[in-house]
Amino acid sequence: MQVREQIMYAIEFQTHVKDGIIQIPPQYQEQLQNSVRVIILVEPPSPTHTFIDQLLANPLHIPDFQPLSRDEIYAR
Repeated sequence: MQVREQIMYAIEFQTHVKDGIIQIPPQYQEQLQNSVRVIILVEPPSPTHTFIDQLLANPLHIPDFQPLSRDEIYAR
């Protein structure tokens, strides 16, 4: 029995799937002319963010802003 040793290396990149086709970046196309093994890792969809989540992540910076004092908050 003859054992054939295969040496493999990994190339990693992120891309979008369009109509079931994965676009290979140009810098890798020449290297990928023969048979390849494909493993697809899918990132889970990010949870829907609310407007409050967006503001907490990216607060607005307003010049001369003065937050209400405790007394002003409860006076309303």
